[in-house]
Amino acid sequence: MQPQSFVLYNTEQRKKVEFVPLKEGHIDLYVCGMTVYDYCHIGHARTVVAFDYIVRFLRSQGWNVKYVRNITDIDDKIIERAHQNGETIGELTERFIVALNEDFQKLGCAEPDESPKATDYIDEMKTMIGQLVDNRAAYPAANGDVYFEVNQFKKYGRLSGRKLEDMQAGASERVDVDVEKKHPFDFVLWKRAKPNEPFWSSPWGNGRPGWHIECSAMSTCCLANHFDIHGGGGDLPFPHHENEIAQSEAATGEQYVNYWMHAGFVNIDGEKMSKSLDNFFTIREVMEKFHPEVIRYFITASHYRSPINFSDAALKEAKTALTRFYNSLNTYEQAFGPLDSNIMGDEASIERFNQAMRDDFNTPEALAVLFEISHDLNRAVKDNAAEDAARYANTLAHLLKVLGLFQHGIDDFLKSSIGQTQLNISDAEIEQLIADRVAAKKAKDFAKSDQIRDALLAQGIVLEDTRQGTVWRRAD
Repeated sequence: MQPQSFVLYNTEQRKKVEFVPLKEGHIDLYVCGMTVYDYCHIGHARTVVAFDYIVRFLRSQGWNVKYVRNITDIDDKIIERAHQNGETIGELTERFIVALNEDFQKLGCAEPDESPKATDYIDEMKTMIGQLVDNRAAYPAANGDVYFEVNQFKKYGRLSGRKLEDMQAGASERVDVDVEKKHPFDFVLWKRAKPNEPFWSSPWGNGRPGWHIECSAMSTCCLANHFDIHGGGGDLPFPHHENEIAQSEAATGEQYVNYWMHAGFVNIDGEKMSKSLDNFFTIREVMEKFHPEVIRYFITASHYRSPINFSDAALKEAKTALTRFYNSLNTYEQAFGPLDSNIMGDEASIERFNQAMRDDFNTPEALAVLFEISHDLNRAVKDNAAEDAARYANTLAHLLKVLGLFQHGIDDFLKSSIGQTQLNISDAEIEQLIADRVAAKKAKDFAKSDQIRDALLAQGIVLEDTRQGTVWRRAD
């Protein structure tokens, strides 16, 4: 399959541009992952889910994508949390790496092709720091730290649009000016070990790498000195990604990345959700109240660059919308039997979906196409137009899966108890009441039939009469 061209918003250029690969038909993508000292929150989910459906779509368009998402497993916060818990850093990080993988698996995210851990690339980080020192782009300070010298990189600030001279004005009010630094915005590459901290030996003494150098080393080792796309959350362009560009290009002499992509923030009451503001909800907390695929739909329904406002009301709207798709497919299967993926889809609808996604991954527009397909499917089922219904049903199922949705059985989703009041009735009792209602209808005892239906509805059970018989689901 010949890969289909697409456009994306490049943060560095501040506009949408057509993607041109470094290698024909191939895309190398690196996304900054999580620092594993706690459970992941919905802000993390926003970035990971967005790049998951982006990768899924690109692969559906014929692109060979190598997707790398790192794990930061050495950091000040990790050291502090392990000390507080009375456990080793390895015990802490391994526990939260397992939790991270569990959370994103439940959200329907495929594993990246590689998930490099920072501590596995310490030698490569030291090598890159050595190159920077040799190139006079970095300097060892008297306190044992090694700093990148921002004045030696003339293009510093090109990603974020900031100028050093503007940032330096009043820097003493915003930046802790270390007396060992030549410039207040020089950033640390190697940190001298403090007492009771983990360390590695180096030409500059015992210590550990700074955060920024970790991603430069891991991305270039897993991909190349120069690769296609670098992504991450909306809080990373400055200083993290700006510093990555500076140190990577100063070390290798090559352009680092061609395209930069950043996901929007998740906001609560107008403020960015983050651990530092203590206004975050972990993915696990939200999954106690909402089905994981509802959370995924909530994230997918907004354009990946747009901020989204997190609330129970928004998640309930997402549940209603996603349930519409499952109900449409359920109605089809009750009328005509299981989906047959060999049936040709509706080409016009597929192309409209693809056009929306090829325009900077416009998921709101793509989902609008899916709602139209769902409407056409419902009408075809009502008209008993089996051929049209099959075409629409298979198109809907296929395109939902391109977005990483419809990963659950129809019954499993519609009868899910997540976030629902515990039923005081078993599945077997529900089925018996359905059988009693069928018998009442045959006996023309419509009062009893209605009584059974209303009694079940009062307990949160909706009955739907289909050509194949009566089925039930939980009320929205």
